[in-house]
Amino acid sequence: MKPKYQVIIEDIKSNILSGIYGVGEQIPTESALQDKYQVSRQTVRKAILELSNEGFLRSEKGSGTYVSGQYRSKSAGNSNKKTIGVITTYISDYIFPSIIRGIEGRLNEDNYSLLLASTNNDVAQEKKALEMMLSYGVDGLIIEPTKSNLYNPNIAYYLSFKEQDVPFIMINAYYEELEVPFFCLDDVQSSYLATKELISKGHTQIGIISKMDDLQGKYRMKGYIKALGEAKLRFHPEQVLSYDTETKPDLSAALKKFLNENRDDLTAIVCYNDEVGLEVVNGCRQLGILIPDELSIIGQDNSYIAKNANIKLTTLTHPQEQMGRDAADWIIKKLQGRKDLPNNTYYQPVLIEGETVKEMEVQ
Repeated sequence: MKPKYQVIIEDIKSNILSGIYGVGEQIPTESALQDKYQVSRQTVRKAILELSNEGFLRSEKGSGTYVSGQYRSKSAGNSNKKTIGVITTYISDYIFPSIIRGIEGRLNEDNYSLLLASTNNDVAQEKKALEMMLSYGVDGLIIEPTKSNLYNPNIAYYLSFKEQDVPFIMINAYYEELEVPFFCLDDVQSSYLATKELISKGHTQIGIISKMDDLQGKYRMKGYIKALGEAKLRFHPEQVLSYDTETKPDLSAALKKFLNENRDDLTAIVCYNDEVGLEVVNGCRQLGILIPDELSIIGQDNSYIAKNANIKLTTLTHPQEQMGRDAADWIIKKLQGRKDLPNNTYYQPVLIEGETVKEMEVQ
């Protein structure tokens, strides 16, 4: 359990960094803080002293305690080297190392520092990452949104960056509540092309597995539905398996159940990404379903795990390293004063043929 003074420190910091208490604004009195946290005056004063030492607060005798902006200069130091914050959902998994490599490569060319944090697709961890970036006083920020298809409770922190004229850009997805520049794969087109490829090979019973708390999943579902509609194929809700960050650990079991229930109907599945595609491959092997003879599979993202798998997965491209490099380049040019930068960029996917799709025989 945290000491009571530490709880006060964290709450006041959050209120400052999210803009609830602005620079120069007076915070509640010691008596009010005592009542709010049910602590002694000594505990309140200990918290205020530490926040003052860190540059978050300043006290004026006989007047009160006010928000100070000194924490930014304390954190950033006197270095002239600019620092770009990078917040991703994951660091070492799937396509993220390639994205980070692209960012780091471009920042190094102009002698920028990188401050890295990950959220594990958890909004509480995103809050901590944003507070760290605001406390440090980063010069710019590249963010991969957390649970981008859901309401985000950390919007106030992003607005604080805007108020402080700290440029930021989003990658892979964005928050629809915010007007923010972004670099994204055209996820609708990616799933559309995957579904269209299966249709062109004679498949009419096509399922989809998609992650629905991220915007990519929403748009990949949209592309799948679009391709079915154009081909005048019926959408079957029972041929859709959805999951989210919390249920992902149970995906393997849910997947086997899904495959069993649809064994006599489905001939193909569009997968949210390559990771899911290879989960389907493993599930089929355990159930004795032959790929592609009995079930065709298409992944998405052309990830390193697909390239290194013992089966060549049919998939679609994702820019990965190029996206990271472009995002870093955008931030650098923005800090240099460029006004003609794009507000959003969509990369177009390309199908990569593998060995997991079979052409259906004409009946």
